[in-house]
Formats: sequence, C-alpha cells, structure tokens
Amino acid sequence: MNSYMKDWQKTLVSPTASIRETIQALDNSALQIALIVDAQRKLLGTVTDGDVRRAILKGLSLESAVQSIMNTAPTVLRDSTSTAHILNVMKRTRRHHIPLLNPQGIVVNLAVLDELIQSGERQNWVVLMAGGLGTRLRPLTEHCPKPLLKVGNKPVLQTIIESFREQGFTHFYLSVNYKAEMIEAYFGDGSAFDVNIRYLHEKERLGTAGALTLLPDVPTEPLIVMNGDLLTKVDYRHLLDFHVEHQAAATMCVREYDFQVPYGVVQIDNHRILGIQEKPIQRFFVNAGIYVLQPNLLSLIPKETFFDMPTLFEQALTEKRETVVFPIREYWIDIGQMADLERAKIEFFAQDE
Repeated sequence: MNSYMKDWQKTLVSPTASIRETIQALDNSALQIALIVDAQRKLLGTVTDGDVRRAILKGLSLESAVQSIMNTAPTVLRDSTSTAHILNVMKRTRRHHIPLLNPQGIVVNLAVLDELIQSGERQNWVVLMAGGLGTRLRPLTEHCPKPLLKVGNKPVLQTIIESFREQGFTHFYLSVNYKAEMIEAYFGDGSAFDVNIRYLHEKERLGTAGALTLLPDVPTEPLIVMNGDLLTKVDYRHLLDFHVEHQAAATMCVREYDFQVPYGVVQIDNHRILGIQEKPIQRFFVNAGIYVLQPNLLSLIPKETFFDMPTLFEQALTEKRETVVFPIREYWIDIGQMADLERAKIEFFAQDE
C-alpha cells in the first residue's frame, strides 16, 4: 500500500468530539479534513475546513458535537486504488482529500492531492495593497510607510510575504503610492525573499479594486488581493480551496465582530412592552480585507477611477455573479492605529508558541 500522507492518523476524530476539538485536529494535522471514525476506526463521515466555516456562519456553537456537521456520504476509495485513478477522481469531484478504506470500511490511509502531485507551489498571483498614507499612525509614518513598520524584528509587509511563501505562493504584485521608493528599495525584485515581486504604481489613489487595472496582464488563476497592513494566521490555501469549492466569482474574508449594547433594549409593539433584553450582544460579520477574485471579474473595474473592493462586490452582485464569504477563525489584526500596532507586537508571534 502506498503511503499517501504522513501522520494521517492526526485527522481521526470521534463523533462525540466537539466542533472546537475538531478545529484543533484540523490545525494539528495541517490539513483541511477530519475523518470521523468509531472505536474500530470505521469511517462515519468527514468534516472539512469549509464545513467548519459554514457552521460558524450558521451560528452553531463550537461546543456542538462534530457529528452534527459531518458529511455522512463522502467520496471514498479502496486502499488498493492506483494513484492515477485517485488523481482522476480528485479532478472529477474537485476533492483534495479522499479517505482510503479496506473492504470492512476501516480507514487505512488518506490520499492528499498535494502529496500525490509532489508540488506545493501555487501559481496564483497575490496583490498586496501597500500604498496607504498611514495617517492614523503618525508620527511613525511621517518618515516610514505603514507596510515597513516593524512587528517583531521585521516589517509587517515582510511577514505577510513570508507567510504566503511558506504556503507555496511566489508571484507578488505590490500596489504602491506613498513612499513607494522605500518599499521598492527594501523588497527589490523579491529574490532575497525567494519570491518574484513586481510593482503597481498608483499615481493617484485608485482604491483596493481600482489598483488591479494596473496589472500588466489578466491572470489565468484566481487572484488573491489583501491589504498590506494585516497580520493573520489564515491559511491562504484553505481560502483558495473554499473559493474553488463554491465555484465563486468573488470571495470576501469576513470576521465576527461583537458589539454590546450598553443599555437594556426594550422590545415594543406600538405602545406595549413585549420584553426587555439587558445589554444584549449583537454579532456581525465584517470585511477582513482579504479577497479572492476570478480573472474575468477584473473586467468590471473601471480604469483610472477610484474603485474600492466593496463596490466591486456590489457590482458582482448586481450582475448575479456568485459571491461568497470565508469566515476567518484564525488570528487577525489590522494595523490601523497605534494601539493595534502595540497589540500586534505582543500577540502575533506569541500565536506560534
């Protein structure tokens, strides 16, 4: 039997485990799938990273049993299946993982697409928006562009690029404006960071979508666009897979934002009181500044015009394009104000300990 995935046993989870415990298993295995098995290791179902994020969007408690969200009819193959056939099935079903079972339905291996093709490198372009003025971070940004401010011993933008590089992304465009020469001097062509970097020069502010009209060509693969002042532990491969799985034209990363009303909220019907809810917490999903776009969506962006990403999504909605959200459950912080910068210096690298 071929060994398709080392340490695949880390993906095994009991049906009574909580969604939170399953998230931990997903993270520990560094994969996007958990195999839900009984005591004899018989496969009962699967839970993917996407299943977990959809559960978050539905508002399910992370303490719920994982069997409540598992796929009870996953794609499976016999452990004797040839590699060529496994790859064919993966292509046809758009699966990145297929459990391999013996005749008794016992999990004996896990086929993983990246392992089978022996290539972790992604061809997708990554566009990082690095042209902001950083007004709220003055006086620090009077002599240094915000993306070059340091968290730990390196600039924020370097940490972002290195995070992408660790996940196999090597093709970058940096959209620059304010103190562009300092950013170009620091990163050059990217060779010092084992990546390829090209620059999009905004002569005037074009917005997070408008800057994409400066791309020299139309990409052939989905494009990742991200604000250059974010620090996050998001796995961009999971994001891309989620985008492809949902056949989306555009995917927006969102995060949960809680707001507590500081008063008792009175529920009324005309002049009658129906109830009083004391200091309720309102939960919203807000834009997290990371996007995936299909190449054909770029044609909706007007040239030489300020055009922000939310406007592009509104345009896509108007044209009935498939737009989806990817909820971030990982660490995320926007380096927008001095307090955020100080928080990031304490928190970001502590996440790895």
